[in-house]
Formats: sequence, structure tokens, C-alpha cells
Amino acid sequence: MNQLQRIVALADGVLGRDVVGVYLHGSAVLGGLRPASDLDVLLVARRSPAERERSALLGGLLGISGSGSGTGTGAGAVEGDGARPVELAVVVQSDVRPWRYPPVCDFLYGEWLRAEYEAGGVPRPEPMPDLALLITTVLAGDRPLAGPPPARVLDPVPHADLVRASLAGLPGLLDDLEDDTRNVLLTLARIWSTLATGRISPKDTAADWALARLPPEHRPVLAHARRLYLDCRYSEESWSGELRSRVRPHADRVLAEIARLSPGNGPY
Repeated sequence: MNQLQRIVALADGVLGRDVVGVYLHGSAVLGGLRPASDLDVLLVARRSPAERERSALLGGLLGISGSGSGTGTGAGAVEGDGARPVELAVVVQSDVRPWRYPPVCDFLYGEWLRAEYEAGGVPRPEPMPDLALLITTVLAGDRPLAGPPPARVLDPVPHADLVRASLAGLPGLLDDLEDDTRNVLLTLARIWSTLATGRISPKDTAADWALARLPPEHRPVLAHARRLYLDCRYSEESWSGELRSRVRPHADRVLAEIARLSPGNGPY
């Protein structure tokens, strides 16, 4: 049984008939999985999981999700062959339909949270602006793993809320610029392209769009991040000192373009 099948089986075993649908999103529906891609899954439930159900979901995911090495070779790579990291978001259908902003994520698992969860933490409901982008990707990808097509389960997100969600994530992104450089730079490029075009593109496509609009001195950093995304696991990633010195000026230039496209040209 591959990872995606195990996630669906876990959801069914814990929540049973209260699972409305389980949907793939992220890189798997936006251009295909890359060497370091997570398996991104949205679970839509009829109700909030009880405490024992939260613990059961968490325990199952800790066993299904890979460590983040990105050694899997395809969607739902089996664990013995190098399991991919899993990101699972659970939403209660009535919290997001009818749509309202900011949306609430009822339960979130991701590998960056593993240490917290292994120490005894349990995912709790909290506002999550990123759900605007996630739900838009689920609807566009139309990849149900269980349940009806997502358009029968979720409302479309207004473009204005996609913009709000994109801008809300900027401070956290910038905090990770040094430690997660490739993903931050590619996400900044995608925010810029989303604000300009109204579409959420694959990271490499958004990078191509941005590279065509950047002055020459700001292209090498993003071009390198794009190559890493397409070809490298995180353990294989490297940045020269010269490229590293260009990261912040590049980010500042893209942030200026994002600010220019922001409503009222306000601060991000």
C-alpha cells in the first residue's frame, strides 16, 4: 500500500463516514512531483475530530510521513523505497463552505512540526490564510483520492482573498529566507505571478515568469533555486558564496514588485 492509500485508509479508519472527501494538491497537481516535493493532501470532514481521533490521526501520520529527505520517486512512493514527507490539512466543511476569510484549519500535520508533535503536541484548530491558496489548488487540480469531485464539496475562493492570503504569508516566508532559501525564493516568485496573472502556477513555471521580468543582476539566484527544485533533494542542495550574497537583494526586488501590485500599494 503506497503513502496516499495509507492516508486515505487512516482517514477512513479514524473518521469513517464523517470524511466528506480527501484531495491531492500542491506539486502533485501543479506540474508533477519533484525530488524534494511533499505529498500535499486536504481532508474535508463533516465535523471536528474528537481528542482521541486527533491523537489517532497524528500517530498514523508520524508513521506514514517521510523524514524530508525527498527520496521518493513518484506520487505515494512506498515507505521502503523512501517515503515522501506528508502535509495533511483537515478542514470542517461548514468552516469553509460558504467561504469566508480567514479560513480555519482544524488539524495540520507537516514534517516541520514533527519535533513538536513527537514531544506531545497535538494539532489544534486555528486560522490559516494559506487555505485560500490550498483550496484553489484543490479545485483546479480536481484529484480526489476519496469522495466526490472537489467542486461539489468546496466553494471557489475570490481572487481578493487569494491576494490577502499571499500577502499574509510574507513575514513568515522572510523569516525562513536563510534556512529554506530555494522554497522561499520560488514562493516569492509565485506570489508575484499570482498577483499579476490571477493564476497559481507550478513553482518552476512561476520562476520562468519572474525570470523574464527581472533585470539581469537578479536572475541568477532565482535560476539556481529553480534548478535545485527540478533536480535536487535537500541533501544535495548547495549555494556558492557569490550566489548567497545576492539572495537578499533579489528578494527585496521581488518584494518591491509584490508591493507594487498589492491593493492600495500598501505594505506587505
